[in-house]
Amino acid sequence: MRIRILGNLVILGATVVLSYGMQVSKPHYADLTAPIPADGAMHDTIRARSFDVRLDKVVFARALKTNQFGRQKLLTTSGLWAVVTTSLTATAASTTVADGTWQGPTGLRYHQTERLGYRQDMPPHGVDPGLEKRGLLVFEIPPDQIRGASLLIAARQFGPLDAQARISLDGLPTSADGQPADVLPEYDLDAPPPQGKS
Repeated sequence: MRIRILGNLVILGATVVLSYGMQVSKPHYADLTAPIPADGAMHDTIRARSFDVRLDKVVFARALKTNQFGRQKLLTTSGLWAVVTTSLTATAASTTVADGTWQGPTGLRYHQTERLGYRQDMPPHGVDPGLEKRGLLVFEIPPDQIRGASLLIAARQFGPLDAQARISLDGLPTSADGQPADVLPEYDLDAPPPQGKS
């Protein structure tokens, strides 16, 4: 009788351990349906399923100047503003590119700021085949989330099993402490881009 109870306890314990192992080792549903990354670097043209994207420039600033509803505003942040300039083109049919995320070196993700409201040069970007369009993505990020970061760009924020451009930001110049080498005190979002640059 005692051996039977002991045998049942051993089988029960083995079942619990096996069940726990299967639970923690299997991929989560979010991982199974996550976007499929298309990797590249700054200044490379990266082809996602429905659009091509090229990261042209990243500017860091302590304050942003912008016009909102006919009034000029100066927006500050506790970290840094990262203003990303991209060139976008649809691959086969007109589409929308709506999601941009800054992923820091530790995996923390920062979505586009919502403090700017609606702007024509901010997402969502409507793009057409053969017509390159300049688009901005603006983030508020801590200075320690720059070295080793990536930019994630997708057609929509929740796009299971869709392509997502993952652009390595290793080409950004940083100082020895990982901070950006060049930070502007103020950046004007409404200033025209320099001639010859996107």
